[in-house]
Amino acid sequence: MELYSGYITKLIEELSALPGIGEKSASRLAFHLIHLPKAKVERLANTMIQAKEHVQYCKECYTLTDSEICPVCANEKRDHSTIMVLENIRDLAAYEKIGKYAGVYHVLHGAISPMMGIGPSDIKLKELLKRLQGEVKEVIIATNSSLEGETTAMYISKIIKPMGVKVTRIASGVPVGGDLEYIDEVTLLRALEGRIEL
Repeated sequence: MELYSGYITKLIEELSALPGIGEKSASRLAFHLIHLPKAKVERLANTMIQAKEHVQYCKECYTLTDSEICPVCANEKRDHSTIMVLENIRDLAAYEKIGKYAGVYHVLHGAISPMMGIGPSDIKLKELLKRLQGEVKEVIIATNSSLEGETTAMYISKIIKPMGVKVTRIASGVPVGGDLEYIDEVTLLRALEGRIEL
């Protein structure tokens, strides 16, 4: 026996197919949408359709944008000789929120993971190598500290170093407010190795 009518059930099914949305959250969203005025629901639906039709990859860094070149790459005040390599667009947004990085980015859209069948050709690596033919002086590898992120960082470093481009890796260590007794060994070692003079 179906608990809800066909339309409600279908709406809940569609919403629960979204990443991070379980059945309970999908139900809450479905009932919220049903109680909204029709004009607001139409505006939401039209916004989603327009985003799907107009959003594309930036031709340089491969972040999402609604123009050929994203605002960061189009900004002449940014240091285009420094490229920060990231796994995904959310990482780019995190660095932009800080407001202290003046270079440009390159989004890989994933990380090398032999266990998952993801190799170098499955991420935006050849596009990065093409960008290095310009006036790039430094590549900052800012992949995650996971096994996949470390594998990707090592692979990129191995390919880029012979090109004469400086390759650096973001530091990682103890989070602010973290108790040392609860930090894993790898993080503690990284914190020790990445220490700075006071």
